[in-house]
Amino acid sequence: MKNTIPYIERLIDLNALLDKKSHFLLGPRQTGKTFLIHHTLKNVRVYDLLDSSIFLALSRNPGRISEELLPQDRIVVIDEIQRLPELLNEVHRLIETRGVNFLLTGSSARKLRRGGINLLGGRARTKYLHPLTYKELNKHFDLFLAIERGLIPSIYFSDEPFADLQAYAGSYLQQEIVAEGATRNIPAFSRFLRVAALCNATIVNFTNVANDAQVARTTVYEYFEILKDTLLLYELPAWKKSKKRKPLTSSKYYFFDVGVAAVLQGREFRAGTPEFGEAFETYLMHELTSFSDYVSGERLSYWRSTSGFEVDFIIGDHTAIEVKAKENLSPNDFKSLRMLAEENQLQRYICVSMEPRRRKVGDIVILPYREFLESLWRGDYS
Repeated sequence: MKNTIPYIERLIDLNALLDKKSHFLLGPRQTGKTFLIHHTLKNVRVYDLLDSSIFLALSRNPGRISEELLPQDRIVVIDEIQRLPELLNEVHRLIETRGVNFLLTGSSARKLRRGGINLLGGRARTKYLHPLTYKELNKHFDLFLAIERGLIPSIYFSDEPFADLQAYAGSYLQQEIVAEGATRNIPAFSRFLRVAALCNATIVNFTNVANDAQVARTTVYEYFEILKDTLLLYELPAWKKSKKRKPLTSSKYYFFDVGVAAVLQGREFRAGTPEFGEAFETYLMHELTSFSDYVSGERLSYWRSTSGFEVDFIIGDHTAIEVKAKENLSPNDFKSLRMLAEENQLQRYICVSMEPRRRKVGDIVILPYREFLESLWRGDYS
């Protein structure tokens, strides 16, 4: 049975972006880059580098794009540009000499950097397309469905989401790691991938990861860079401005999609399981990251003191957010927020929870998750 995916209007307006300048549109596989192009850029010349005939023709002669362009071609799309980064020289030339605006999509920044993404200098901006958000899904949003399946469009609406998640993990290894030549030791990387997934939403101990994955510690650093470059993993830096309590400086790591994190761990995130809290936190990391990339541009971080107090997220230097997948919170659940509030440096202290109604305890506002998401996308925390 074929999946029925309703049309979801995405938050990125490609026409508005390309009216001003060329752009890289980067995002993990299947987040909807090609779908967005076909539905919003009508009558635009598109070069899909997954099409072997187009790939071969342009690899032999990058100048073929210039030969094929018509005077009315003001916007040109090159899909999966990381497959042929040498085209960037021709793109650069056409931007300069013919005023063409390019949309260059890809699922890996790794090969682009090696191939000279900086050749375009300031001639192209970068946007990221994320899995579906609360605001985009609107009436289709279901928290428990999002946490069980993740928010990759074809998987969120799938009739067989868990089979599709398994296929996605295999596709990532096959297409991003093997095909792009990111590493030669695929068995070692596969072992590492599961161990890294089990470190989701944590401060990573690289020595322990190396031991568990049976690879060298230096290799673990390299593998984490591959995960970040192929947009599978986000690094969340530490907020270091607390004065009363010394902060840690190590980063935390989150997988870009809660469903992908689950399948790589080899388990399902369901309500009532011990893993649900981690999944809820990973989901909210996705919403915060998406809002930052699509709207605010503000830096995200987290805070942890050397004495063990930890707050999950800090937006800019103004809003602290603790995440608790509970329906009834006790004062102990937001103790770390209270400790951070004593620093008197931020404007807001919020605990996002499963509680049904908003309440306030001292400086801390406890919010039901839906109310928080509405407030976030309304811009209340910008």
